[in-house]
Amino acid sequence: MSAAGDSVLVLEGDEASRRELELLLEGAGYDVSSPDACEAGLRAARGKDADVLLLDEQFSGRQCSDLLAEFKGASATADIRVILLSSEGAGARVRGLDLGADDVVTRPWDSTELLARVRTQLRAKKALDELRTRLRISEEGQEMSRTAFETLAVTEKMTRDAFSLGRSLKIGFGMIFAAILVMAIIYFRFSRRAATETQRNYALIARLNRNLASQEELVERARKLSEQMQAYVVRSADTQKRQLQKQSEVLRAQMAQASSDQEGALRGKLAQTEQRLRQVESESARAEGIIRTYAPSVCLVHVVVGVQDEASGRPLRFFGLSSTGEPLRDAKGNPIITLGGTGPEIRVEALGTAFLVGKDGLLLTNHHVVEPWWQSDEFGDLKGQGVRPVIAEMMAYFPGSSNPYPVTTVRISSEADVALVRASLGGLKREALRLDGSNGAAVNGEPVVLMGYATGLDAVLARADDSTVRTIVSSSNGDPEKILERLAQKDLIRPLITQGHLGDVLSDKIVYDAQTTSGGSGGPVFNYEGKVIGINYAVLQGFGGSNFGIPAQFAERLLKAAQ
Repeated sequence: MSAAGDSVLVLEGDEASRRELELLLEGAGYDVSSPDACEAGLRAARGKDADVLLLDEQFSGRQCSDLLAEFKGASATADIRVILLSSEGAGARVRGLDLGADDVVTRPWDSTELLARVRTQLRAKKALDELRTRLRISEEGQEMSRTAFETLAVTEKMTRDAFSLGRSLKIGFGMIFAAILVMAIIYFRFSRRAATETQRNYALIARLNRNLASQEELVERARKLSEQMQAYVVRSADTQKRQLQKQSEVLRAQMAQASSDQEGALRGKLAQTEQRLRQVESESARAEGIIRTYAPSVCLVHVVVGVQDEASGRPLRFFGLSSTGEPLRDAKGNPIITLGGTGPEIRVEALGTAFLVGKDGLLLTNHHVVEPWWQSDEFGDLKGQGVRPVIAEMMAYFPGSSNPYPVTTVRISSEADVALVRASLGGLKREALRLDGSNGAAVNGEPVVLMGYATGLDAVLARADDSTVRTIVSSSNGDPEKILERLAQKDLIRPLITQGHLGDVLSDKIVYDAQTTSGGSGGPVFNYEGKVIGINYAVLQGFGGSNFGIPAQFAERLLKAAQ
């Protein structure tokens, strides 16, 4: 899915291929320009500030090295991400990357893979632009700080000069008064900052309540998400197949009216379309087999975090709750916190995904799932305040089981966002998922299946009808633990399953467009051999877009170290 304003420049020598690329990119929502002359292409790039360039290696008769030098050298167009279009095999990719291209696609290209590669380059460019913006802001801040220190140094020198030269008491007292005034301003600013930090911490503690949301909010969110999920399932399951079927019908109609010279080209396109249709049907069938076998082994993880006093180890508590279940507050509206009393302990709820990798209950998930405060800005605000977060409870809910299973942390990776935990499964039998961290397991453009509990509690509730949701939420009084128990009893805990393709394979991450969002962290990413090639850990935006997974090799090393 493209962002508004993303522009793609196409420099393709073959007119038919250029037109095909234009239709494909415009259909994906990009702003496309495709001049048919090299110099016009260079002017278009400089004038439009294009984001991504699709470059034919022999465009307008010029060599690939010359064209790449124009676009990737020290010039105004150096920020353009270049995807080289090559007619050769694997050697062309190595040569193109050596010459400065950001990616290389060989002909004939797959439209889905090509769009995935364009999205990958757009994300890389936007990340670089954001980094440059932050660097500029940082440099401006450093310059302001330097100016402030120089001003203070001048003030100090003036004070010393006033005393050393024996100036009048009036001037001396004036300078002392000025210094006191400066100190007062600094103190005031730091006091304001401290007060702001305190308010932020109070706001955080206010959010660390036992309920994720009010009952009505939970019901409304579940209803809206249910509608979105139904629409998405219909689109994702049928759209591509219908498009290919329609394209096949159009080509057959064109062949019936084409001349003998045109018939051969149309027949070739029809063969490619029908081959792609068979591939889509095959991918769908293989995905169904993976889902039937392994979905019962993907569990929802419910983590309850408490807050302790560092000195005594005693839990922080709310002084009390009002009749509506809200914490009692002081005159300034801040929740009243205490180490004593019998009020409820402060709790924060977190949800994630894990999957079975060992018959003895071993599960793989993310580090930030089993320790929600890890690399968390929100929990980071508590550092230095004399308190620390701790795991109060961690439970796993498996599809087809009405019971929650206690979970304990076994080992956390020091290399990546991966953790190994163990669930006390009792007599529960589930298939262990197979990991594959080998070099050939994850390949750019290949299809993937992603399982997880995206959007957490909302998505689980969205599986039930409106009446059931209201009954469960009302009887649970909005308590997440009780809601999950009732959902498990009604067999409504099942992972969301989405399909997509690998956009990029890097040493420390894999990138794919199978849709998910928060709550999907820790979910397995399958290749079409049914092996786990990654662990989902991050998303870019909303319920969709591109997502990141930790390569399976990191999980394999963690399992080996724990044995």
